[in-house]
Amino acid sequence: MAESILIVYFSRSGNTRKIAHLIQQEVGGTLHEIQVAAPYPAAYNAVVEQAKQEIQAGYKPTLRATLDHLEAYDTIFVGSPNWWSTIAPPVAAFLAEHDWSGKTIVPFCTHGGGGLDRVAQDMAKLCPRATFLSSFAVYGSGTGNVQAEVAAWLRKIGL
Repeated sequence: MAESILIVYFSRSGNTRKIAHLIQQEVGGTLHEIQVAAPYPAAYNAVVEQAKQEIQAGYKPTLRATLDHLEAYDTIFVGSPNWWSTIAPPVAAFLAEHDWSGKTIVPFCTHGGGGLDRVAQDMAKLCPRATFLSSFAVYGSGTGNVQAEVAAWLRKIGL
């Protein structure tokens, strides 16, 4: 089963990357980090302002590398930080680039207090022909027992 699992994510601070790696430890699969052609600023407040403007404009940034052979994967975990109550623009750009027909998508997000909010719904809008499983949200990079939380979520959704 592991060969048909893809874990794709965007992470600016490393929190979403950490959760993606924890998921991989539990289910195996291939990791793919979404990277933008023009990196976000290093300063937190500058990123917050840029993200707000991008989201309000519906902007989808150019990505550094595309993912080949999406057809090889049946189950795709999609990870994003919660930016302004939704997915980060690089994740929106990635989702918009592909046909998700017949795929099972499993959303996960990291957040600074906003929880899941519209993350899963906004992913579903970009992937109307996909099946979605229950999402996972974690504050920051998680607490000391985040690995157990990830494992419990994966058991709950049958993975």
